[in-house]
Order: sequence, then C-alpha cells, then structure tokens
Amino acid sequence: MQFLVYDPNYNPEPAAPPSPEFMEEMGKFIAEATKAGILVATGSLQPKGTRLRLSGGKFSVTDGPFIEAKELLGGFAVIQTKSLEEAIEWCKRFRKIVGDGESEIVPFNGPDDFGPA
Repeated sequence: MQFLVYDPNYNPEPAAPPSPEFMEEMGKFIAEATKAGILVATGSLQPKGTRLRLSGGKFSVTDGPFIEAKELLGGFAVIQTKSLEEAIEWCKRFRKIVGDGESEIVPFNGPDDFGPA
C-alpha cells in the first residue's frame, strides 16, 4: 500500500535552521526508510503552478498561484508499507524526530492498482 504523508498544519513562516544533530538524526532515519523500501519519494510543493483545462475540445493553460501560501504543503513523503498500521509506526518514528505536530496519512492508488498493463 502506498500513502501520501504530510503535515496538514504546515506553517510557512521561516523557522530557525535545523541543528547539525537534527540533520544527522533525520539523515539516519531517511537512509533506514530508503534501505527498508519504505520511502518512495519526498518533496515539497512550490507556491506557483500551472493549470491545464480541457473544455469543449479546447485546451487552456493558466499560470498560478492558485492557493494561498498558508495552505501550501511544506513537504510530503510517499511511503510504501504492507498496511496502514505499518505506515503509522513509521510516521510515529518521524514525528519523534521532528517534534510536536500532526502527520496526515492518506492512502492513494498507483498504476499497479489498475490491473495488468
């Protein structure tokens, strides 16, 4: 099962730079999750995007931004686990490193969920 994990209460206000200790601990966690095959991808969304629309057989392309900065996802991870319970355990480990806050864990469908090609 794959899950999208993110902080639903992300605050885009600048924070103090992370400590070297934090960076080391997070690096170890990411390396372990990658080696275990849990971490599929990580990233963050930029404040500007492009919207493509098809209406009446015609395409239009519109540049953003489309959402307020306070609603942006600061960062996300795609993880692959055998169950929601396993995803929760990995997210607990992540939260212990980054501290107080929330992580939202949302299952999603990928190409393998739509049958054989």
